[in-house]
Amino acid sequence: MTTTQASFTFPPDFLWGAATSAYQVEGSPLADGAGPSIWERFAHTPHRTKDGDTGDVACDHYRRWRDDVALMTELGLNAYRFSVSWSRVLPEGRGRVNRAGLGFYERLVDALLENGIAPNVTLYHWDLPAALDDLGGWLNRDVAHWFADYATVMFKALGDRVPMWATLNEPWVVTDGGYLHGALAPGHRNLYEAPLASHNLMRSHGAAVQAYRAVAKQKVGLVVNLEPKYPHSDRPRDLAAVTRADAYMNRQYLDPALLGSYPEEMREIFGAAWPDFPAEDMALIKQPLDFLGVNYYTRSVTAHSATRWPVHARAVKQRGATYTETEWEVYPQGLTDTLEWVTKRYGRLPLYITENGAAFYDPPSSPADGDTVHDPLRVRYYREHLRAAHRAMSNGVDLRGYFAWSLLDNLEWSLGFSKRFGIVHVDFRTLKRTIKESGRYYAEIIRTRGGALG
Repeated sequence: MTTTQASFTFPPDFLWGAATSAYQVEGSPLADGAGPSIWERFAHTPHRTKDGDTGDVACDHYRRWRDDVALMTELGLNAYRFSVSWSRVLPEGRGRVNRAGLGFYERLVDALLENGIAPNVTLYHWDLPAALDDLGGWLNRDVAHWFADYATVMFKALGDRVPMWATLNEPWVVTDGGYLHGALAPGHRNLYEAPLASHNLMRSHGAAVQAYRAVAKQKVGLVVNLEPKYPHSDRPRDLAAVTRADAYMNRQYLDPALLGSYPEEMREIFGAAWPDFPAEDMALIKQPLDFLGVNYYTRSVTAHSATRWPVHARAVKQRGATYTETEWEVYPQGLTDTLEWVTKRYGRLPLYITENGAAFYDPPSSPADGDTVHDPLRVRYYREHLRAAHRAMSNGVDLRGYFAWSLLDNLEWSLGFSKRFGIVHVDFRTLKRTIKESGRYYAEIIRTRGGALG
C-alpha cells in the first residue's frame, strides 16, 4: 500500500517545539548575582569533562536569547522547552531571590509569547545550587521543601504566562550519573546514596506539584527518559535481566508518580541498600499530573551480565544497525512501543515527546554565508521518529506535542562540545548560528502539519 502525505497529518493544536537546558546553552553561569551550581563545580574540576569544556560561555544564550527567539520564529516553532537555572534565581538555593536572574527568564518568556511561541518551563535540569549540595543536596530530605519553595517563586513570577511546567527532567540520569556511577555532577559513586537521591527527587516532584496547585492553574507534569528493553534471547536469565533493567530505568520513576509504589525489582537490584520508605512519602509523590513528558533516544537489547553493577544487565550491540555519535542505536519503532506501553500500563494520559534527537558528526566551523549544514542522517532520524510518533497516535496514544532535542548544538555535559544534537549549528569559536538541513526539514514538517513526512 502506498503511504500518502495525508496519512501523517497531525492535529491543528499539536505543539511543535525544540528544547534546551540552562547549563548547556546559557553561559554566564555566575553573571548578575547568580550563584554556582553543581555543574559549575563539576565542569571546573580537572578530568571531569572532555577537554575540560565548561558552560562558562556555552552558546551564550544568556546574552543572545533575542537572536535565538528569532531563530525559533524562522523555524515556525509554536513551543519552546527550556529549563531555569535554580541558582541564577536563588543564588543560595533558598531564601534571597536574585531579581536580575529572575528578570532574564521573565524577558525570555515575554519575547516567546510576543512571537506566538508557548513557553514550556522545566524547573530542574540537573543543575542543583552548590550551596544546597553543601547541605547534602538530593540526599537531604529537606530538599523537597527547598525545591517547593523555589518552584513557588517561579510559579508566582511566571505562572500567569507559562502554560506548561515540568518539575524534573530525567531523574534517572540525575541519580545514575550523579550518585551511582559518578559520571555526572555531583560525581558520587555510592550504591547506598542512589535510592535516597531518587526518592528525594520524587518527593521534591510531589511537593512542587502541590505548590503549583496552590499558586497556578494551568498544566504541570513530570519528564522522564524512557528506554524500552528488548530481550537478547529467550533464556530465563536474559528475560530476568530485561525485567530488572526496565524496573531500574523506566518503572522506578513512573510507578511511584502514577501508581504510588516502587517496582518490586528495586530491592533485588539494590539489596541492603534499598530502604523501606514511609507511606506518607509515597502519597506525596503520587500527585495528579496534567501530562507526562517522554524523552526517547534509543532502545536496549538486553542480556544478563554478571559484572554490570548493580542491575546485572548489559546492552547488546546490533549488527547492521545505525548508531549515533553517542553509540545509541537508531530505532524508531522503540518510540511507538514506548508511547503505547506508557498508555497501556498507566492509562491514557496526555503525553508529550519532550526530547528526541541524535548526535551525528557535523563540521565544527560555520559554513559560508548562504550555505547550510548537510546532516542527512539527522533528517532521516526526525522523519522516521515522527512517523513512529504518528503511528502511536493512530493506535490510541494521546500525544499532544513534540520537542526536538536540541534547538542548538550545545555542551553535552561531561562529553563537552564533542557531540552535536542541534537542528541549528553553533560554531563554538564565533558562536555563529546556522540552521541545518534537519532544521529546515523540521520547519517544513511543522508548516505542513506532518505532510512533509510522506
